[in-house]
Amino acid sequence: MVAEAKARRRVVLLALVVTLGVAMAAGVAFGAVSIPLARIAGAIGRVFSGGGGVTDAVVVDLRLPRVIMAALVGASLATAGVIYQALFRNALADPYILGISSGAGLGATLALVLGGTSVIGRIVGVPAGAFVGALLTMLLVVKLASRRGRLDSTSLLLAGVAVSYTLAALTSFVMVFARESMQRVVFWMMGGLQGASWSYVGVLAAMFIIGSVVPFRYSRQLDLMLLGDERAGQLGVDVERFKLVVLGCASLVVAGAVSVSGLIGFVGLMTPHMARLVLGPDHRLLLPASALAGAIVLVLSDLVARVVLAPVEIPVGIVTALAGGPFFIWLLVRKERAR
Repeated sequence: MVAEAKARRRVVLLALVVTLGVAMAAGVAFGAVSIPLARIAGAIGRVFSGGGGVTDAVVVDLRLPRVIMAALVGASLATAGVIYQALFRNALADPYILGISSGAGLGATLALVLGGTSVIGRIVGVPAGAFVGALLTMLLVVKLASRRGRLDSTSLLLAGVAVSYTLAALTSFVMVFARESMQRVVFWMMGGLQGASWSYVGVLAAMFIIGSVVPFRYSRQLDLMLLGDERAGQLGVDVERFKLVVLGCASLVVAGAVSVSGLIGFVGLMTPHMARLVLGPDHRLLLPASALAGAIVLVLSDLVARVVLAPVEIPVGIVTALAGGPFFIWLLVRKERAR
């Protein structure tokens, strides 16, 4: 029985890896102009050898970094969703609903307006601003939802929604105040990957690796947190310190995602649930499976955004919202029936 379960889990993880590879290949191949896979492989080889034409440049400089960045953004949001749902023991917790994405968006917007047009501002200042905004928002939401040291799940969601609306209003005020940056910031806030570049891929990859290593290393502690703070403490977890470290990691990966793609909702809500239904609550498997599933969801969503009205591109945040809204309603109905 145990051997069968392990084999099933390996098959699921392998299937996710293969699916991600296929989705990324499709993301590079299809767009306003389709490019055969054989030509894509040749284009990569020619560019690295120092040659290449226009099509080769489109593959290597435009589509490939965009697809890789979409995968990293999806993996980051899904990883943060797993962490929030475990720490807060709330199936509806995700970076978007808790307002963390809005906090990162406000921090990134301020960085864009105050100096984001320079190379250093875009590559360093915007992610740093997003991280500060995400972390402060997370601390504020947790503080508002805590009563006598205990975190109330309903208050958590209400605080997240209230803070999200407030931060969105502040972001709008900043955009009105800096009118010359308004159009660029508005389109970015809708969620999009149009500005993908290899420099962004490098920054996001570094933030994702740093922010996901600690939660994966302490996946057993995340399992114990599902039992409640008191029980986890009895089993040897330094609850407050662990929460602070892991929430910092979650804020880092959310900041990385928001800084390069704007606000993209529901990925951190949908993918952990899909992975949990198949693999169960073991975070040693749930974290990598959710990251892979999140990458698949966002790569395919970006592909749909690029091809459905080609050559016009839809912000990918619209695509994920159209898919995530019904999923959120289904979760609410399912939770109510379970009661």
